[in-house]
Amino acid sequence: MFIPLRRLHIAVAVTCCLAADAASGAERLPAYGANLSETSVSGLSSGAAMALQFHVAHSGVVKGAGIVAGVPYDCAEQSSNRATSNCMKPDAAHPVPDPAHLKDITDSLARSGAIDDVANLNDARVWLFSGRKDEVVHPVVMDAARDYYAFYVPPDRIAFRNDIGAGHAMVTEDYGDKECGVNKAPFIVDCDFDAAKAMLEQIYGPLNPPSAQPAGKYVEFDQKEFLPDGNPYNHSLSDVGYAYVPHVCALETCRVHVALHGCKQQAAEVGDAFYKHAGYNRWADTNHIIVVYPQTISRWGWGWPFYTLNFVLNPNACWDWWGYDSAEHHTKKGPQIAAIRAIVDRLATKP
Repeated sequence: MFIPLRRLHIAVAVTCCLAADAASGAERLPAYGANLSETSVSGLSSGAAMALQFHVAHSGVVKGAGIVAGVPYDCAEQSSNRATSNCMKPDAAHPVPDPAHLKDITDSLARSGAIDDVANLNDARVWLFSGRKDEVVHPVVMDAARDYYAFYVPPDRIAFRNDIGAGHAMVTEDYGDKECGVNKAPFIVDCDFDAAKAMLEQIYGPLNPPSAQPAGKYVEFDQKEFLPDGNPYNHSLSDVGYAYVPHVCALETCRVHVALHGCKQQAAEVGDAFYKHAGYNRWADTNHIIVVYPQTISRWGWGWPFYTLNFVLNPNACWDWWGYDSAEHHTKKGPQIAAIRAIVDRLATKP
């Protein structure tokens, strides 16, 4: 539909004002002097796809990854059709992408410098999870993600759980939908299994017992400064992100874990369900871990300024794993990956 220029200006002005209001309570993300070499990442669904992308792109600093209902690296190859068929619900006509082919893409990107040296992955520790009742990303796709990682990561450093009757969700010990096998918002299910503990132990080794209740600080921070153009909206990112900071991290060196929500699981959609209740924070409290929860937004239409021709179709607030924002989405130059890295670098900067 054509919109007269004056009406377009008004609409953009209103959008900008609303975005400014949303970020008015956000603060500048503090620096904590975290140990950059102890960085790790995890995610669910599109967050898992982004977590794997971030791990591969920045394997020089990422110690390990937790992938819940995700896909192999560059699974979609810039195709939204492949993303929703081959990479989520494959069938005879749309087979799961060949991990060996995706390895070839990865190796080529590493040789060009678009991502870190894949030799770094030999030292990584990886935890994978696929629910037996996942109807959104079929378990066979996670088999392919495991096979992809196996080209680079020694088998004794890969743990794969696919024996729990969970749906498409983050699995917890005692929070979320009591029906473990459901596939619906907020995509957190109580399966009497602590996925956050399992993945953090796989990455960092034995953990101290968790706190009974998280006693640290929740930080609502401004995400705008972490993008070169200062415009999260253009990249389907929220103006604000969240971080959980144990009190000890103001006094002692901590490490950073990036936890990435799935589609339709951003705070604007599910409130604090993911960043307060996905299971990470009580383990972070007693194990010197800052957990950062970057946020996306639902986005469809033109960005601003209009002349940039920045059109994004992302109504479900997914992370970019098929190229809706950038053809370089899976590399160090991808805007979302670059923003996450800048967030981690801030937390690792000495105060």
